Amino acid sequence: MMVESIEHIPEGVIERLPVYLNVAIQLRQGGVATVSSARLGGLCRVNPAQIRRDLTHFGSFGRPGIGYEVSYLVDELQRILGSDHTHRIVLVGAGNLGSAIASYDGLRKHGFLVAAVFDNDPRRIGTRVGGVEVRDISALEHVVRAQKISIGVVAVPPEAAQEVTDRLAAAGIRVVLNYTPVMVQVPDGVTLHNTDPVQELLHTLYYLSAREEGAGRPVGSS
Repeated sequence: MMVESIEHIPEGVIERLPVYLNVAIQLRQGGVATVSSARLGGLCRVNPAQIRRDLTHFGSFGRPGIGYEVSYLVDELQRILGSDHTHRIVLVGAGNLGSAIASYDGLRKHGFLVAAVFDNDPRRIGTRVGGVEVRDISALEHVVRAQKISIGVVAVPPEAAQEVTDRLAAAGIRVVLNYTPVMVQVPDGVTLHNTDPVQELLHTLYYLSAREEGAGRPVGSS
């Protein structure tokens, strides 16, 4: 199967692939053998033509008159995204958010393993979140290097976000997932993804407000 160079694939395509994968996994779990682009598009809320264009970046997936074989689609999307094998994660911050992340079963289902959790709060050190013992953050660099971990999750108070990010990058982390509202900086060679729930809600609120205005109701009215 011919695949384009990653440099030539639009970012939007990469962002939609996990959506396709999640829906395809659910279809497979439901015993669905094949799915048309029209049905897949409806479930993903993506135009079917867009799905077909996205997948052609990675080769030929569907068959005319049949659609996509669901199991094959899952396997190929997992291979493309790299979730067909285990990726070890280091999580910094064992508070409510960090505990929820560490305990989320969906991570393991997609090939992510929370290998280490760190915090600087003596009350949390030695406890367990998601089945992983919380360690003192002083051991962060040693563990990251020893276990060759390349993905780091930042779930600390905002004022500590940049310092933690700096330490992760210096230890060899190449992908940082930032769950704080702070816009942290990373050096060249490190990929940063910000996941702030408030920003996501504000993004959604725009569409809610637009619908309310379209219905003739003032924004914020009940």
